[in-house]
Amino acid sequence: MTHIWCIFAPVNKILESDIKYLQGVGPKRAALLEKELGISSFRDMLYTFPFRYIDRTRFYSIREIESSSAYIQLRGSITDIRITGEGRAKRLIARLNDGTGTIELVFFQGIKWVFNKLKIGTEYIVFGKPSIFNQTYNMVHPEIDPATEDKLAMVGTLIGVYSSTERLRSAGIGNKVFAMLQYNLINQVIESIEETLPRNLILRKRFISLRQALVNIHFPTDLQILDKAKDRLKFEELFYLQLSLLKQKNIRMRSSTGILFNNIGEAFNSTYEHLPFPLTEAQKRVIKEIRADVISGSQMNRLLQGDVGSGKTLVAIFSALMAVDNGYQACIMAPTEVLASQHYNGTLKFLEHSGVKTALLTGSTKTKERREIHAGLEDGSIHIIFGTHALIEENVQFLNIGLAVIDEQHRFGVEQRSRLWTKSSMPPHILVMTATPIPRTLAMTLWGDLDVSVIDELPPGRKPVQTIHWGESSRPRLREFMKREIKSGRQIFVVYPLIKESEKMDYKNLEEGYEAIVKAFPPPEYCTAVVHGQQKPEDKAFDMELFVSGKAHILVSTSVIEVGVDVPNASVMVIESAERFGLSQLHQLRGRVGRGAEKSYCILMTGYKLSNESRQRIEMMCQTTDGFEIAEADLRMRGPGDFEGTRQSGLVLNLRLANLGRDSAVLEDARREASDILEKDPLLSSRENSLLTKVLQNLKIEIKDYSNIS
Repeated sequence: MTHIWCIFAPVNKILESDIKYLQGVGPKRAALLEKELGISSFRDMLYTFPFRYIDRTRFYSIREIESSSAYIQLRGSITDIRITGEGRAKRLIARLNDGTGTIELVFFQGIKWVFNKLKIGTEYIVFGKPSIFNQTYNMVHPEIDPATEDKLAMVGTLIGVYSSTERLRSAGIGNKVFAMLQYNLINQVIESIEETLPRNLILRKRFISLRQALVNIHFPTDLQILDKAKDRLKFEELFYLQLSLLKQKNIRMRSSTGILFNNIGEAFNSTYEHLPFPLTEAQKRVIKEIRADVISGSQMNRLLQGDVGSGKTLVAIFSALMAVDNGYQACIMAPTEVLASQHYNGTLKFLEHSGVKTALLTGSTKTKERREIHAGLEDGSIHIIFGTHALIEENVQFLNIGLAVIDEQHRFGVEQRSRLWTKSSMPPHILVMTATPIPRTLAMTLWGDLDVSVIDELPPGRKPVQTIHWGESSRPRLREFMKREIKSGRQIFVVYPLIKESEKMDYKNLEEGYEAIVKAFPPPEYCTAVVHGQQKPEDKAFDMELFVSGKAHILVSTSVIEVGVDVPNASVMVIESAERFGLSQLHQLRGRVGRGAEKSYCILMTGYKLSNESRQRIEMMCQTTDGFEIAEADLRMRGPGDFEGTRQSGLVLNLRLANLGRDSAVLEDARREASDILEKDPLLSSRENSLLTKVLQNLKIEIKDYSNIS
């Protein structure tokens, strides 16, 4: 697992102190803080920031309260206190009046303590979230303090709200106590905090000091100083992340000797000349970028992004032909047999004039054919091999592999990819590909040490898929539409969600959906295939082949068909319970249709009750087919942690403050500054950059090295 931790301050002894030694913590609370929030040291505590702030700069009048009001602050006198109910229903109710109205303050816990604390006729400051019960406004368990001069002096600040858990609150570590602990900590360590950014950078960016930033991120006196604290800390977090990524890239570029593909020969030229269609300008640009890499003398490590159907595979083929023209072999590895076979079969027609020998190696390859392929790879007679995980088995050896292409790289585990590395005495060039459009900010962070190419245009003639949103009441309309498309000779995908947390229910929904479709589309007039994860591999392959060959009109499936199924005759994608899918996943599924010459459709079926976020996703899908626009929106809505592929890629982003969806401008600024510094001093070896080196050494940053495919 790759971890990117962003912690700003250099190590000093006091910040590494065990959290149990902080005033107000002790061993029991320390154990709980570590278990619940991962806080084990003073540093961990200091860099645990509020996730939002509550404005305590004003008092509201009770008359101003609305049912939608968030946390508010009131000032008034207690006019009545009573205890009512028995057992678990027992509660204390105090009435607060401020001259404009009355509100009930309700306490279910600590009743005796509150009863002794409150005095009728005394003025109090009350803070909490109002609600309505029996047509009366109330606050449940509000903060309440006497309106004394010292308490009034504290009013007028922004109160930070920290992440918490039920266990912490039950142990008496609510937000108020947590803030008190932060206050104790800052008072204890503030003088020990050392600056982490070069002085000239601080002056040029007009940043406040690190000490000021840390104080005001926890206890801001106003919005202006809070913004300044955030600006400083966000920049620093992203700056050191980018500095680390770019420095690693410099080290790799200096240390790795790349195989030279100097020649563009017969295999490349004949294939190019016999293409039945012209390459897009985007494809040509990317091929030129790859060409520059393989003649540079350094090992290529390039990520190729391209939307579904943008022509990435053809770019990979031309990259492989560069290897072949220079006496080297190439392998193209895909995560599924369907996708590997698709790449292989789709490539044959392009290579028939090239003299290039290709082969396909998967788990299903028969023993005799497998032996022949192994021999062909060892003696070099097979130039380009397509395959799945079967390519990384120990008994698969190459004569001289020069290029490794990994398609849908996030579907492969780290160990699986690293095995491919052992098959060459000299590092092959690496091209990793993904059909998941990745926002620029995320790509710069996930793969900041790779060079990134983007195919941002679709081949001519591709018609955009029309996306339609229908509710359950449109089900009869959907059935009629499907019948018309089938009558016109088209095929249809029907996809059900599969969410791990509710797997059994999801499979039940799929089974019921399949039965309903077979009933509405009865055999022998209609043929319906079904594919899901609980099938035996041979059954899954059989049903998939039924659909791919055109014998089945409808394929009912879970999202296993998201990657790797290319059926040009399929013109309709029906996504059931579409509100349960993420944006990027919806876009990937939609990309399974629209590959032929006919008009294609994506129908998003949802329930009646949609959350605001679900509605936004559905509307976005109906508005645009631009994968990168969708990916940006997905990143804004869900954040990088849930972004398609990030978990599978082995990356954990522990950004404490910066948000890749909202802080793209800060990220690009930080990357520019890091790049400028490294341009003058690639390894940060100068005395001038000693502070940067010191901070980097103390950051817990581990970055995956794709040059080792691991």
